[in-house]
Amino acid sequence: MDKARETAIKVLHEVHSNGAYANVALVQALRRAALNEADRRFVTELVYGIVKAGDTLDWMLQRYVNRPLSKMPPMIQEILRLGLYQIFFLDKVPASAACNEAVELTKRYGHAGTRGFVNAVLRTAVREPEKAAFPKIQGQEAQYLALSAQHPVWLVKKWIAAFGYEETAKLCAFDNTAPVLSVRTNTLKTDRKALLRTLAGEDVEAATSDWAPEGVLFGKHGALDALPSLQQGLFQVQDESSMQVAHVVDPQPGEFVLDVCSAPGGKTTHMAALMKNRGHILAVDIYEGKLARLMENAVRLGVSIVETKCQDARTIGAVYAEQADRVLVDAPCSGLGVLRRKPDARWRKTPAELAALPELQLAILRSAALAVKPGGVLVYSTCTITEEENSGVVRAFLDEQPNFELEITGNFLPVKKRSDSMVQLYPQRDGTDGFFIARMKRRM
Repeated sequence: MDKARETAIKVLHEVHSNGAYANVALVQALRRAALNEADRRFVTELVYGIVKAGDTLDWMLQRYVNRPLSKMPPMIQEILRLGLYQIFFLDKVPASAACNEAVELTKRYGHAGTRGFVNAVLRTAVREPEKAAFPKIQGQEAQYLALSAQHPVWLVKKWIAAFGYEETAKLCAFDNTAPVLSVRTNTLKTDRKALLRTLAGEDVEAATSDWAPEGVLFGKHGALDALPSLQQGLFQVQDESSMQVAHVVDPQPGEFVLDVCSAPGGKTTHMAALMKNRGHILAVDIYEGKLARLMENAVRLGVSIVETKCQDARTIGAVYAEQADRVLVDAPCSGLGVLRRKPDARWRKTPAELAALPELQLAILRSAALAVKPGGVLVYSTCTITEEENSGVVRAFLDEQPNFELEITGNFLPVKKRSDSMVQLYPQRDGTDGFFIARMKRRM
């Protein structure tokens, strides 16, 4: 039996049936499986591709079966998804191999009748691919785009209303590109030029980022965890758009900075580096496990000014009333700006979740504001692109908090400065992850 494909369906079962995150389940499965590098890449391609295809793949599969997929045993669903994905999306895999290996897997996870069923479904798909063609119907353009671009229909409709059809198509296409691995130079231990030389010595292809002075983009590289430069704390994995936030906060050495939604800590340790590891950063989050990982990274990076506290951000401000020079609220959000990095996220989101988030975000922002000293700075950021979670929250906050004023946030970007009072990065316009940042100052 093909070990790579069997590993893939086990991961898919964890994701679809048990609610596991694709990246976590995949890493765990690859650690357990004795696979060569080529097979590891194949499993990764299968898992991420099938998870990303989501409802689109199931819609295609439903064209070849006369019963709801939910009525089939879960592992048979995964075997069919695996087979159909290879037939329609992977040119390098012969259709015969996709069908034969699916049947072999069914021998272990099904019975004789199931084997015949799987074989018939996949071979019909090979003979009659036109059955799975996406319908182009007048008035149903959103459904066509959603199916062809592998996004939920409700989300595509929302984006069309906000951006128009053509721009939504570009946004969906961006989400389906392979994300570039970006890292932040740890300026407490090295500089970007020296890091590039070190990486070259480790056989890593790397180039400078156009967005951040510490940013480095990886090209070809080996296993990240095995790089001595990572182990030595010379860099931290962090998205280019995320690197903008600490620069907008602009913390100074010796200050007290409160980071109220700090995990996983990329921005926390970035601020520590900008402060030259002098001062005090209190990193708050509601998950102790995430705070522990934040501290592990801080130790690796040589950061010693960070203290962690497990507490709800909606209550933290009153505890440190008017004590912080700067406060960062990197709020929990829908994450719609980073979908290319999280293949399963697009299918986990719901309209109800998006509708509930602004109330939570505003509550956190209100609490955080209590901790800002007169003359201090409050920064609000998210990794999403919805107006309701971004400028809508900030404007609602400012309407009820006359002692805070909005600054020209774009002036504080490290490289690509703008005249915008609130900065919104869009994937389809800026070529980077979607991110929002607003910088406010408390009046004296």
